[in-house]
Amino acid sequence: MAENVNGAVQNPPRRIIVGISGASGVIYGVRTLDALRELGVESHLVVSKAALLTLSQETDLSADDLTGRADVVHRLADVGATIASGSFKTLGMIVAPCSVRTMGEIATGVTTTLLTRAADVALKERRRLVLMVRETPLHLGHLRTLTALAEMGAVIAPPLPAFYARPDSIEAMVDQSVGRALDLFGLDWAPVTRWSGLKA
Repeated sequence: MAENVNGAVQNPPRRIIVGISGASGVIYGVRTLDALRELGVESHLVVSKAALLTLSQETDLSADDLTGRADVVHRLADVGATIASGSFKTLGMIVAPCSVRTMGEIATGVTTTLLTRAADVALKERRRLVLMVRETPLHLGHLRTLTALAEMGAVIAPPLPAFYARPDSIEAMVDQSVGRALDLFGLDWAPVTRWSGLKA
């Protein structure tokens, strides 16, 4: 919490930036937006051109269906957007899914779009940056890039199924991964199955 000039305590804004890049798994970004709406957290969305192509290949959703899930939508080329500045307060950013190209730009700090610029801002402001990286197998260059990102403060959170939750559908596996990623922001989303210990 912070105090304003009058000494009153202010709560940090409940808003999160959602980046959706062109890796397979666009549904992770879609469900992240759904979850934030359910949780009453303001979402700021920025989508890459490749992500829109993936959306058309992997789902029956239109671009309007996707953007309609966000509270605020930013154009990919709008480097003057609010989320491009550290003075615009957020809880952080999640990139779901995060492509190899996107993680590479973030790691080098040489950003070419609003998506990677916003991620760079999250790092420099020491805010939470969660990258749901989608790539396998990983070669040494990938691993070194991921190590560099972790050393800079990013959280690498590949969307992996939690089989102890006994998922009975792809949707359940997606929601578990999204919910665990949102745990990293202190957000508790109902669809997450929590580990309750070994059964007798």
